[in-house]
Amino acid sequence: MFKTFAGALVLAGSFAAVSAYALDVDPALKDYKKQAGVEGSLKSIGSDTLNNVMALWAETFNKEYPSVKIEIEGKGSGTAPPALIGGTAQFGPMSRPMKSGEMDDFEKKYGYKPTGLRVAVDSLAVFVNKDNPIKCLSLAQVDAMFSKTRKKGGKEDIKTWGQVGLTGEWANKPISLYGRNSASGTYGYFKETALGEGDYKDSVKEQPGSSAVVQGIASDKFAIGYSGVGYKTADVRTVPLSAKDGASCFDANSDTAYAGDYPITRFLYIYMNAKPGAKMEPLRAEFVKFVLSKQGQTGVIKDGFYPIPSAIAQQDLKMLGVE
Repeated sequence: MFKTFAGALVLAGSFAAVSAYALDVDPALKDYKKQAGVEGSLKSIGSDTLNNVMALWAETFNKEYPSVKIEIEGKGSGTAPPALIGGTAQFGPMSRPMKSGEMDDFEKKYGYKPTGLRVAVDSLAVFVNKDNPIKCLSLAQVDAMFSKTRKKGGKEDIKTWGQVGLTGEWANKPISLYGRNSASGTYGYFKETALGEGDYKDSVKEQPGSSAVVQGIASDKFAIGYSGVGYKTADVRTVPLSAKDGASCFDANSDTAYAGDYPITRFLYIYMNAKPGAKMEPLRAEFVKFVLSKQGQTGVIKDGFYPIPSAIAQQDLKMLGVE
């Protein structure tokens, strides 16, 4: 998945056009312009990671179209496919690509596969308490902390902070693990990329949302956990990660994400029921155009994630037949 992500940006040929630490949107993205005749209601069911930015998009979109009603429900990426299949939602935000089985279930009902839009870039961050002095972890070490199967090649189960080089009061302190529940796309993506599809330890404290993970780490000095980088607060900090033991560590930021250096980087998606060749109704089409516009991607930055390049926005709009 990481190779797919990095490859998509390289193929788009424009990740360098996005200002990294300045975090401005790609200047080639189009401005959104209000259209006449847009009305109705929309419902979004899916990713907790995307919940805040979906709400921000809805709020900003409503300023252009006050009569439009938009309902947002974020209980995990796993809730998006059933909602789209059942027709209870028009949008299914997901922090991971839809699984083949989920796509097959959708296709059995509708005769075609759902369409996924890439709407933001995210570093899946590993967080520790702000007082934790750890400077770097390899994915093998992260795996040995969170997983009982150690498929990344760790030689021993890592249970204490001393095992990853911390001394003094930290040396013998047990590592307190925080994570998401199994309905979460973040849970699944971390399992895939950081644990090599291994099994989580039973001691991981599963949380219903990303905010709860970060809050838990903030109040637990010896904790470590994971969530989208957009949920970072002043009470936690991100841990620089290396893909392999002994390799260079990279922190979770826009520079390392766009360059393909940070090892747990991903697209965030909105899935839709879009029949190939059929024209999309104005309300959904305009919301999608807004999300992939300068204004929509400015909202991505406000929520702590990274904007997509114009080339990717144009690819996905063309795929939908939205001009």
